[in-house]
Amino acid sequence: MKPPIAPIALDYLAGALTDEGYEAQISDLCLADNAVQALRESLSGPSPRAVGLTFRNSDDCFWPSAKSFVPRLREIVGTVRTLTDAPIVIGGAGFSVFRRAVLEAVGADYGIVGDGEEALIGLLQALEQGGDLAKVPGLVWRASRGSRQSFIQNPPLWGALRISPARQWVNNRRYFHEGGQAGVETKRGCDRMCPYCVDILCKGARLRVRPPEEVIVEMENLLQMGSDVLHLCDAEFNVPPEHAVAICEEMIRRGLGERLRWYSYACISGFSEELARLMRRAGCVGINFGADSANAQMLATYGRRHKREDIADAARWCRENNIRVMFDLLLGGPGETEATLSETIEFMRRVEPDCVGAALGVRVYPGVPFAARLNHEGSPASNPNLRFASPLPDTPVGSDLLLSPVFYIDRALGDAPAQLVRRLIGGDPRFFEPMDEQTSENYNYNDNQPLIEAIRRGARGAYWDILRQLR
Repeated sequence: MKPPIAPIALDYLAGALTDEGYEAQISDLCLADNAVQALRESLSGPSPRAVGLTFRNSDDCFWPSAKSFVPRLREIVGTVRTLTDAPIVIGGAGFSVFRRAVLEAVGADYGIVGDGEEALIGLLQALEQGGDLAKVPGLVWRASRGSRQSFIQNPPLWGALRISPARQWVNNRRYFHEGGQAGVETKRGCDRMCPYCVDILCKGARLRVRPPEEVIVEMENLLQMGSDVLHLCDAEFNVPPEHAVAICEEMIRRGLGERLRWYSYACISGFSEELARLMRRAGCVGINFGADSANAQMLATYGRRHKREDIADAARWCRENNIRVMFDLLLGGPGETEATLSETIEFMRRVEPDCVGAALGVRVYPGVPFAARLNHEGSPASNPNLRFASPLPDTPVGSDLLLSPVFYIDRALGDAPAQLVRRLIGGDPRFFEPMDEQTSENYNYNDNQPLIEAIRRGARGAYWDILRQLR
């Protein structure tokens, strides 16, 4: 996937394994010229105790491209099978959402839902010592019952974080050079409970924060590697607000605000003028807010706590503190009409953010409230509000229909919803418009050639901000 995103999961996992006395070796297929050859070289020596694959995204989450990454994962698992008899373990956010369906589709032995640090160590210990797999948190595994096989899933443990700040196992220098930014987690979990969001499946609804001093050590280690532009990977940086304040104050105390720039996601509800001022002093230069809509009915549908006036305040406070603003919209959900679209787009024009992401279609994921409500609309296969990807013949669907990308777009928007949105935007350059058959320009970050070329020429920062500058 290009531009390449540094797999901080592998950095964190390798750190936890090393601290426990294991030897961790990473084969980074994203940076390999030939993935199969890289795997052969990595597995040419003694057989490992296990091979772990991190699966960050099940697809590009973008309509209408709807590109699934499951077939590629299946190919990689098949290649590993030819090179070693070691058990294969799948983890990452993409796995945590679909779980059994991914294991069934790709043929791996085990999967880990949620945090991988403690769970992977527990799995290795159970395999080595003949321990009870039922005690490994978040483990998904096959169990034989007579002639039948079934999947068992252990509940994940959303416990204290065990993260090494060293960041020495992944080639972060190269990722920064080719990817334009470095990622850091200051916490995991999100308690917002938005009905369409999978963060509760991947990271849990319990907020688990890291000590600010530890986070700053990690930032300084990345800075020493040449990464002076960071993106905070928290679901919402300002949830809880007191932790965001503590992180900023520690960055200011250590002088990091003068040595690096950083971007974050943030929640509109709970954002304040004081926090904007503090974030800027700490080096923040851009914030991506999930606004979703400016229509009261649609905000209620999406379970959002903010009002349109809060959107205007957030834009003003950021502008006054020289922080660039991106508002991400989620267009096309249940009840969306041309009138609600027009209201949202016109309001965005008035508050004058730097960028507006006009994403069309709500990606439907299993296990979240939004998917459950579809049961009241009849069979998914015949639901007129659902837009399905067209899977390639070799795309494994697995046990979950939603594994192949499915998007909800209210039929009230007609048969050409992208054209409708583009007409309402009217060419305003601040908007990243949805893609349709008439244009290839979009803000899908996957294989975005203008973005890749800009980074190659020296652009650094959040991808929305780089694309903004290209305009």
